[in-house]
Amino acid sequence: MIIKIIYIIFSYFCGSIPFAYIISRAIGKVDIRTVGSGNPGVTNVFRTVGKCAGIITFIADTLKGFIPVYFAIFINNSFSYSVAVGAAAMLGHILTIFLNFKGGKGVATGLGVFLALMPLPSLLAFAVFSLVFVFSGYVALGSLCAAISLPLASYFSGYSTESIIFAFAMAVLIIYKHRANIKRLKAGSENRFNIFKRK
Repeated sequence: MIIKIIYIIFSYFCGSIPFAYIISRAIGKVDIRTVGSGNPGVTNVFRTVGKCAGIITFIADTLKGFIPVYFAIFINNSFSYSVAVGAAAMLGHILTIFLNFKGGKGVATGLGVFLALMPLPSLLAFAVFSLVFVFSGYVALGSLCAAISLPLASYFSGYSTESIIFAFAMAVLIIYKHRANIKRLKAGSENRFNIFKRK
């Protein structure tokens, strides 16, 4: 029991590693919290520091969700425990102890968590994100559509009720974290983003 609890705490700290802040400091020499949207997440790194820094941040944020969940099976081989580990990693990213509990919105880390838990629904949700983003230019809209599609993809892929409930809960959390983006999308003031531009 003690080992299981320690591993969940470890997963929180793993999720808390503020890669957006670290990489922006290392590559761009800036505090990501003071530029662009001020959000210490992948999109803001892409916009304010550059494509290379953004790609590294995306990979790092995804891995810090994927790795704890992937190896949770060696601590306790149950889906419920893996869910707890994944939730801890996402909580760490969104409420990171290293940045006064102000972290990112959980999309990349959530992708990592669900890639380890439910690979097919995760890939389908990522495909939805990619299509919406490419055709609309809005990262937030792509993220929202991906969040909504995840529990649906879980259901139609035949996953358990527990899996679907967790996917739904994480979708609600991500939508909540994007509430300011939703207001801007409705007002037509959300910034479009071109990932292919040179910088």
